[in-house]
Amino acid sequence: MTTYLLAYMGGTMPETEAQQQEQMAAWGAWFGSLGEAVVDGGNPFNGSLSVTSAGTSEGAGSGLGGYSLVQADDLAAAAALAKGCPLVAGGGTVDVYETIPM
Repeated sequence: MTTYLLAYMGGTMPETEAQQQEQMAAWGAWFGSLGEAVVDGGNPFNGSLSVTSAGTSEGAGSGLGGYSLVQADDLAAAAALAKGCPLVAGGGTVDVYETIPM
């Protein structure tokens, strides 16, 4: 099995506490459905800097909001796991990257 990075981008923020609880329950149910494929549930991102040869600036341009690591047989299987992510249903995207062991 190979490890894949799921990079979360976009979606909407819940406005009420009830909506927040509903969204957290949806994420919990999705992670539960992934079972042992989850290597690292990851974390959301807060704050960023962009570093280039010209220096450092506030805010990375990618708009990434968080990450998770999963294991799957191939890239297509990892993408199939990502399709169930609650962020996708909320208008966001999940980019799937194959990691390369070093």
